[in-house]
Amino acid sequence: MKKDEMVCDCDVIHEDVVDAVRKKLPDERELYDLSDFFKVLGDSTRVKIMWALDESEMCVCDLAVLLGMTKSAVSHQLRSLREANLVKNRREGKNVFYSLADDHVKQIFEKGLEHIREKKD
Repeated sequence: MKKDEMVCDCDVIHEDVVDAVRKKLPDERELYDLSDFFKVLGDSTRVKIMWALDESEMCVCDLAVLLGMTKSAVSHQLRSLREANLVKNRREGKNVFYSLADDHVKQIFEKGLEHIREKKD
């Protein structure tokens, strides 16, 4: 598509469409939070961790071995994911196990991966 084909040159504003969409426009804070949500997913290391946790609940040590990272580096990324409510943890004795926070996170992650794989076909 050429640049000049992307310009709307109409003089009519479709007020009914604009008004209907405006009424549904989320609060500015919600849009800001949604933007932050996707920024957290903008790091390939965090995506690798989320992929692993989509497969199985895991502890920091296992994640570090799987991904070839230090426990400190994994912990740092898990903190970001926890703060964004994308992962949760549970303690079992001295071990802390991590998993995806809920089914919404699992679905978002899996749908994103499905979309990426679909583009390759």
